[in-house]
Amino acid sequence: MSDLFAAENPHAPLAEQLRPRTLDDVVGQAHLAGPGKPLRLAFESGVPHSMILWGPPGVGKTTLARLMAEVFAAEFVALSAVFSGVKDIREAMRQAESQRVLGRRTILFVDEVHRFNKAQQDAFLPYVENGTVTFVGATTENPSFEVNSALLSRAAVYVLKSLSEDDLGRVFAKAQAAAFADLEFEPAARERLIAYADGDARRLLNVLEQVKTAAATTGRRLVSADFLADVLAADLRRFDKGGDAFYDQISALHKSVRGSNPDAALYWLVRMLDGGADPLYLARRIVRMAIEDIGLADPRAQQVALDACAIYERLGSPEGELALGNAVLYLAVAPKSNAAYVAWNAARAFVRQDKSRPVPGHLRNAPTKLMQELGFGADYRYAHDEPEAYAAGVDYFPEGMPSVRWYEPTPRGLEQKIGEKLAHLRELERKAKK
Repeated sequence: MSDLFAAENPHAPLAEQLRPRTLDDVVGQAHLAGPGKPLRLAFESGVPHSMILWGPPGVGKTTLARLMAEVFAAEFVALSAVFSGVKDIREAMRQAESQRVLGRRTILFVDEVHRFNKAQQDAFLPYVENGTVTFVGATTENPSFEVNSALLSRAAVYVLKSLSEDDLGRVFAKAQAAAFADLEFEPAARERLIAYADGDARRLLNVLEQVKTAAATTGRRLVSADFLADVLAADLRRFDKGGDAFYDQISALHKSVRGSNPDAALYWLVRMLDGGADPLYLARRIVRMAIEDIGLADPRAQQVALDACAIYERLGSPEGELALGNAVLYLAVAPKSNAAYVAWNAARAFVRQDKSRPVPGHLRNAPTKLMQELGFGADYRYAHDEPEAYAAGVDYFPEGMPSVRWYEPTPRGLEQKIGEKLAHLRELERKAKK
């Protein structure tokens, strides 16, 4: 394994020392790097292309970019959107242009590209288009939302997955053979470390370095689960094996509420809070769930969601998080209706493509004498003066507008009563128009 794990800098972090040197050495991502798969074919093509590598931390995005530079004998220039500014971008482009004059390609790797603003992302476009650089962007966020469409259209998007437990087991074995041969790990300790890594190889290697230092300090050769708890304490408070992307977890929370499963909804809420999600962001999404998926079937749901948001703002964590939990449980068991949401979208779509229709004269306000003389408000029927407070036969739409019926209440919750009321009013309309 000396070719794979040769440490050019023995003082470098373990993750850097053990970075794969060939595509065959990459652990995981078989759906991209395996025989006949997209990245493998791209590397074998002889012609590099710009790409966006989208995936969670520690799954090989930087490694793939570096391997790409080696395969194509290209200059590797790395920028971090966290630390780089316009000056750094200009210097990188100057360097790339110098390499181009010498007939050498440049792979420009931009880590956390989603953190660059639109103007900074646009700055790369001319150099990508004229071939000065082959752009490789790495992001943990959905590029559809975070990367400019112009840049996105010029790059292939490859989705990387969290490493499986088997993948992390291979990383663990290689790391132990290369750097921890003098340490023995109990099976429970090994499982605990792999679970803690949560699909992130870098996280696993970093914590292994901490364990090695702690074991050397205490003169230990056997690493047990109890020893890990003593050494790492709060860092081992969660053993999440999921590794789903942030927005996937939000989707799971929303769909669990929509699917009326209170336990699953509570799991995803706690999972996200435990993972460090902003509680106020979650509160806003909970309000959205009440509006979109419950609507008028139970109008109290919106108030429960808003109250939970206000309670969290007042109490903060951890007390306020219980209010979010209460709201999620209420929404999950509430009657469901998206009738109002469907009606809203239908009305928006109609208005967006329709012409500007004038307000009918009988619906116009007439605060001045001139407006009264022009007939504004004439023939308006005051609903409260009518039987059942309903002016049957009055048309409230613009003249000539086609008949629409966007809101159709469901037979669930309060909307069942609303539906019965609308059916009765429509019968009054039918009789009035005879």
